[in-house]
Amino acid sequence: MDIEFFEPAEAAALMRCTESWLRDGATSGRFPHACWGKGKIIFTSEHILEIAKLSEILPGSSASALSVSRPAGKERLIGTRSKASLTTVH
Repeated sequence: MDIEFFEPAEAAALMRCTESWLRDGATSGRFPHACWGKGKIIFTSEHILEIAKLSEILPGSSASALSVSRPAGKERLIGTRSKASLTTVH
């Protein structure tokens, strides 16, 4: 078995990112991770590789392509709430 296990601080140091960014991504469902015991977040070497791929920006990609990694239902379109409430008033 060649899988290594990392706590968030170790994974963040390896990835050269902040621990909070990594934790936020895991708890929001954007990043793969394991959860042991009473909610302890653990990253495997495979998770870290997948996070790197998810965060990769390829030439020719647009900003809209980056929003694909966000969980469904969390996207809010500006002005949709006010338009919906105006429509129901009439």
